[in-house]
Amino acid sequence: MKYLIYLTLIAGFTLFNCSTSEDSSNPIPIPTELYFPPIDSDVWETSSLSELNWSESALQPLLDFLEDKNSKAFIILKDGKIAVEWYSSNFSATENHTWNSAAKTLTAYTIGIVQEEGFLNINDPSKDYLGDNWSSMTNIQEENVTVLNHLTMTTGLDYTVPNNSCTEPTNLLYKNEPDIYWCYHNAAYRLNLEIVAGATSRTFSSYFNEKIKDKIGMQGAWVPFGCFNLYLSTARSMARFGLLNLNNGVWDNTIILNDTAYLNAMTNTSQNLNRSYGYLWWLNGKDGFRLPVTEEDFTGKLIPNAPDDLYAGLGKDDQKMYVVPSKNLVVIRMGENAGEPTFGPSSFDNELWQKINALIN
Repeated sequence: MKYLIYLTLIAGFTLFNCSTSEDSSNPIPIPTELYFPPIDSDVWETSSLSELNWSESALQPLLDFLEDKNSKAFIILKDGKIAVEWYSSNFSATENHTWNSAAKTLTAYTIGIVQEEGFLNINDPSKDYLGDNWSSMTNIQEENVTVLNHLTMTTGLDYTVPNNSCTEPTNLLYKNEPDIYWCYHNAAYRLNLEIVAGATSRTFSSYFNEKIKDKIGMQGAWVPFGCFNLYLSTARSMARFGLLNLNNGVWDNTIILNDTAYLNAMTNTSQNLNRSYGYLWWLNGKDGFRLPVTEEDFTGKLIPNAPDDLYAGLGKDDQKMYVVPSKNLVVIRMGENAGEPTFGPSSFDNELWQKINALIN
């Protein structure tokens, strides 16, 4: 096993600064004393476990668990600084890995910027930006589907079609009215990228690169793969995006997204059908949840061992990006599936947070 763990303090540096739920009115907590790495280099300040008063004896069990669970990369940021960074023997800090559905969060963020710049309104019909006949539904049925429905998985499109990830009109059929059923439907999500392109008259990737990627020093690229458009990057780039979210749309002194109402709604319950889902973000601390590829409703919190205010980008094969405002934490995990192949949440989330808690508490 090969790993990089940052356990030393670099001294002398200065700290930097399908209906709407009532949760969306909660104020966004404002983190303090966050560090931001420079956007033009891979230099990143670190904090030691002893400085943070974390348990050094809990570190090795965490790393052993990560390796046993087919992980390739793992990062914990505390106050923006790297507290733990680990890579498996067949991976490295400079290699790219797919985010899978954790990249849905990039799309939600991008749409917030598109709306803030006046190119769209999420309450508008998505056909305003996709054009007529984007599906096999009637014109009236298309008119009833809004951009917000695509952000919240409540379009009413038929998720039982043979290929529910492709966006050809023949795969986009009416099943329910919008807002009455929640389903993790990849084709309905995928259309968000076309909505951005239609609203801005630019490709999604070029708009995203200018408005987010380049401004916060990310690397990586959107790569077409069959019916999907996947984002691949290093673990550190994923950590950069998590840090941007932790600081509520501001990278150091650069405002990336200033619409606090949108940011708040994005990371709170977006409808009452799955209270643990925002705008393409998964939410902890709610009283129930629904998972992909099942119609069953579960009671309790999504990740019982994790802080209630955690929100997350969760992707197939256990790609994880956790943001925890109450603790100024960002946690990243990339790798193969940890033993339970799913499209998003898995039992690995709760097991991992048990190990993290032993370290940070």
